[in-house]
Amino acid sequence: MPLDPEVAVILESLESAPAMESLSVEALRASLVYPPLERRTMVGEVVDIAMPLTGRVLPARLYRPVEAQSDGATVFFHGGGFVIGNLDTHDHVCRDLCAGSGAAVIAVDYRLAPEHRFPAAVDDSLAAVRWIAQNAAAFSLDPSRIVVAGDSAGANLAAVTALRVRDVGGPELRAQVLVYPVTDYHTPPTRSYIDNQTGYSLTRAAMIRFWRDYLLDEHDAAHPHASPLRAVSLSGLPPALVVTAEFDPLRDEGEAYAHRLLDAGVPVTLRRYDGLIHGFFRMGLACARAQEGVLRSAAWIRDAMKG
Repeated sequence: MPLDPEVAVILESLESAPAMESLSVEALRASLVYPPLERRTMVGEVVDIAMPLTGRVLPARLYRPVEAQSDGATVFFHGGGFVIGNLDTHDHVCRDLCAGSGAAVIAVDYRLAPEHRFPAAVDDSLAAVRWIAQNAAAFSLDPSRIVVAGDSAGANLAAVTALRVRDVGGPELRAQVLVYPVTDYHTPPTRSYIDNQTGYSLTRAAMIRFWRDYLLDEHDAAHPHASPLRAVSLSGLPPALVVTAEFDPLRDEGEAYAHRLLDAGVPVTLRRYDGLIHGFFRMGLACARAQEGVLRSAAWIRDAMKG
């Protein structure tokens, strides 16, 4: 399928931007853009919260819908290659997921690399989910209706959190939503890594750089908490929605993870968005098909929280 015309306009606007792999961490973070508040979806409540963990505090943001259809909660981990991104970069996404699912969303501001390398973000993600479940009553939430979700690196953290909850204990998860997830190392490259290595915003070179910033030792790439596709077994995990994009280096590893989940007996909904690129979840204000993807995912969460 050809590139979506609205995405083509977005890519044209990015042509003069320096390559992500060429920028310092500070410059990368400074280059992030946020849609104006007046263009974001209105929800019933947005509150910044602080999760007290051992020796530190983990920032988070709670979103509540205008009219709740469930007392469940989606715990959301933002993307950004484990290096960039924050509560504000995905604020509009969390608002859409909250309004569309009719349930609370709690976005987690996990520690970033290279200041905090693997497994810091992984540990923050599990700690956050446990804290939310333990304190659910204080927020009028049901700890049995927790969905973990994320995009890109955040989807990696959601998938790994589901694995860790299964293996080392934690609240029972209702579902996992993995949007163009990072599930494996960049080498050896998949077909989508080769076909889409340049020209579609996220490049293979940028992913190599992000992995280099994330891991202290390249051998850690084989660990299933870094590359969940390498987990020995994916059985016993919660139902999954896996979203991929046609023109995305990470397409094949996301779909490989979905098929491995299916083979392990996990209920899976796999949706590939042809014509779209990595990062489209943040492009809903400029691309109708991207917004459709977000809202369909929110509806899937709403259905997953029922029963």
